[in-house]
Amino acid sequence: MSYSTLVSSTILADRLNDPGWRVFDCRHQLADPEAGARAYTLGHLPGASFLHLDRDLSGERNGSNGRHPLPNPLRLAARLGEAGVSQETQVVAYDDSGGMIAGRLWWLLRWLGHDRVAVLDGGIDRWLAEGRRLSTEQPEVLAAVLRVARRDSVASTQEVLADIHEGRFCLIDARSPDRFRGENETLDPVAGHIPGARNRFFRDNLDADGCFRPAAELRREFLALLAGIDARQAVMSCGSGVTACHNLLAMEIAGLHGARLYAGSWSEWCSDPSRPLACQTP
Repeated sequence: MSYSTLVSSTILADRLNDPGWRVFDCRHQLADPEAGARAYTLGHLPGASFLHLDRDLSGERNGSNGRHPLPNPLRLAARLGEAGVSQETQVVAYDDSGGMIAGRLWWLLRWLGHDRVAVLDGGIDRWLAEGRRLSTEQPEVLAAVLRVARRDSVASTQEVLADIHEGRFCLIDARSPDRFRGENETLDPVAGHIPGARNRFFRDNLDADGCFRPAAELRREFLALLAGIDARQAVMSCGSGVTACHNLLAMEIAGLHGARLYAGSWSEWCSDPSRPLACQTP
């Protein structure tokens, strides 16, 4: 059996020694980019390898492609192959922020054409709350080859700009409501949101324990947000293309398939002053 959205800590604990499974620690703090690596060194799930949001799960920035541009797909596949991931591997990603960063690895692997990837529901916090152990050992893994069959699951800035006038798809912004409104912007130089976007704070996908809410609840809320637009016409955005993946994961859990990612998101959009912006909820 393979997992393509979420996996529980109970299931993962039973598969930690399975050579067909690879676990990745994706912890990261935007305000302290090396915090995740330090936390990994102090203790991580047994057998887990570390992937850095900036160095492994993002590409090079050029000043106009956002804070976390997509990595080169072949380079990413090579990095994952070095870490033991092949087409047959079940990948599990976790973090300590409700899947905020782990969801990025989940989406990237699906973008590469690899569906055997899931996020650890509740992350390392739930793992520890259930009394499970951590390790400080670096795993020994056999390198593999991960073939790339990249999917057309990205919306370009040009498409988003054109759709402001055409209205063919539903643009959903995963940032907090205040940042969406243009308030308390601390990460990007310009505040606001893309005209016509709707707001779905990614943390609304989680319950009080930091686990994903039931599929039926997520489905009901996303369908209300889509307001009759097919899920395949949804495009997910956020500040830099990271938390938008959390909404994409939530939609998959809800059985709403085919939404795309605007990878550059607000940080790419606002880098060009000629692009329109809004500061009030539509």
